[in-house]
Amino acid sequence: MSTVLLEKHDGYAIVTLNRPQSMNALSRELRRDFVAAFTACTEDPDIRVVILTGNGKAFCAGFDLKELGSSAADNSAEEADNIVARAMAAFDGPIIGAINGHCITGGFEMALACDILIASESARFADTHARVGMLPGWGLSQKLPRLIGLSRAREIAFTGAPVFAQQAYEWGLVNHVVADADLLPRAAKMAQDICCCVPAVLSEYQVLIKDGYSMSLEKALLWEENRAIQWAKQASASAIEERRQGVLAKGRSERD
Repeated sequence: MSTVLLEKHDGYAIVTLNRPQSMNALSRELRRDFVAAFTACTEDPDIRVVILTGNGKAFCAGFDLKELGSSAADNSAEEADNIVARAMAAFDGPIIGAINGHCITGGFEMALACDILIASESARFADTHARVGMLPGWGLSQKLPRLIGLSRAREIAFTGAPVFAQQAYEWGLVNHVVADADLLPRAAKMAQDICCCVPAVLSEYQVLIKDGYSMSLEKALLWEENRAIQWAKQASASAIEERRQGVLAKGRSERD
């Protein structure tokens, strides 16, 4: 059985890490299967959103330390190559992380590579890089402080102590905490809502947020204005009206 499952729906896909007996630890085989699954999503124009989750009681426990510690393992520097992060970055649509349990170290970094995080009540986050003698290389040390602040990020990094779902929500690490059974339905509903957006605008909005976040506010505001003007020049009145009617129809359908 594949270590990563790919399930395609109308407009979105679910990528599931599938080594439940090993807490979905990132073996070499799983990393290869993961890249293949995300590449398939990237190359499929009908897939506009990806939901990333884990099978069993863990989202991902990080690298397979048993494999890394074996004599047959490759050089650690090679193991740290961020092919997983690159595969996720190559997908130009939103990635929803449905965090279903333990989300540790490398798994934590995978979660931070998602655009939106929804956690089950069983979710817990931990960074054990310092405990196992490694440094993060997939963005954890840079993304986490920007998300929850320097002091909290230091606490997580230096102690290795778990952050449980409700605390993760209070710290701004996750958007929602839901019952375990509601996790995938909630993520699927969000994916379906996102799929209602205009595809080209959704991709452009991704660029606006991601690239603008690294700029100063003054520069980002000017950059956003220029991009909006260029976009407006190619938008026809008929297309805008057609989309407006679509939004109204969706609103009526949801009220009914």
